[in-house]
Amino acid sequence: MLAGVVAAASVTLYALYGPDRLQAEGIPVEGMRQPDLLGALLLVAASAPVAVRRRWPLSAMCAGLVPETLLNALGYGTGMSSLAGIVLLYSVATYRGLAVSLAGLVLSLMTYLAGAVSGPARAGGASEYVVTALVLVAVWGAGRSLRLRRAYLEELKDRAARLERAHAADTRAARAEERSRIARELHDVVAHHVSVMTVQAAAARRVLASDPDLAREALSAIENTGRLAMTEMRNIVGVLRTDTRADARAELGPQPGVRDLPALVEQMREAGLATRLRVEGEPAPLPAGVDLAAYRLVQEGLTNSLRHAGAGAEAVVTVRYEPYELDVRVEDDGVGAVQETGRPPGHGLVGIRERVALYGGILNIGPLPGGGFEVRARLPLKDGQ
Repeated sequence: MLAGVVAAASVTLYALYGPDRLQAEGIPVEGMRQPDLLGALLLVAASAPVAVRRRWPLSAMCAGLVPETLLNALGYGTGMSSLAGIVLLYSVATYRGLAVSLAGLVLSLMTYLAGAVSGPARAGGASEYVVTALVLVAVWGAGRSLRLRRAYLEELKDRAARLERAHAADTRAARAEERSRIARELHDVVAHHVSVMTVQAAAARRVLASDPDLAREALSAIENTGRLAMTEMRNIVGVLRTDTRADARAELGPQPGVRDLPALVEQMREAGLATRLRVEGEPAPLPAGVDLAAYRLVQEGLTNSLRHAGAGAEAVVTVRYEPYELDVRVEDDGVGAVQETGRPPGHGLVGIRERVALYGGILNIGPLPGGGFEVRARLPLKDGQ
């Protein structure tokens, strides 16, 4: 379509602005031939390569320069075939590298200058030739600029794709690491329950005949402990996919929980973050896994505030006990630059999301409307536990 438009425009200009028309307008032209069929066919031949300019830009330009040179040599004048030459030069600069595009520019300039010297004299003189040469250079520069912009955009897209893949890989690694850590921690929880059940079963067997009431109490304790252990194990099986047998020698010390939050708050104060702890509602015993998840959430939230909230910020930890839910919230009033745009989720917050999802909770992470940042989780408690 573009080749047809260029050919039609060139033939129209060729037919309208012959020597007689130029002479009537006061532009003396010496030695220019009258428009005829041969000149029109040469113009069409010069415009035809435009159709393949994207696939073979340099070859198309060379093919277009042949009829243009013939037009100049036969005395038809210059300028009528320059429309096709401009389009082809622009295509070479756009679709080929620097060396090839420079070669195309030099070839186009040499062809034009040769035609200007050998063709009929024009009234414009040397100034017209200089202007035309500058136009060719400007067209070449516009094509190079477009090529560089396209290359830059492609590089940005490729970089964004690489960053997205790297982010996905980091997220998977963080989740796998956090799941492995959860497996080690909950291994201790389940091992504790099984040990308690074993001791209570042995005690019930010894006093079964002599003290049935005491044996009945031991059996009730075994039942409650077994239910709690089964709840923990069902949660683990639904999430974890890694083998934890290599971690069987993990530390068997007690895991931290909500009871250790005062010490954690004091530690944050010593690190330079003003921190307050508020406990609302009637404290009640929590499942070991939920207790540990609440502690880790507060720990990560305060670490996030310490890193990003800025100097002079204050953090408030709120633990609210409700009949069927534990609400844990960490808020700060930081006003740093990162605060205003939100903080990127790090690996720690990714792990917290895994922990909360493990127990069917709801997690909210983000900036507060009035400034500051919030990490909040609502963990369901079954049967008030």
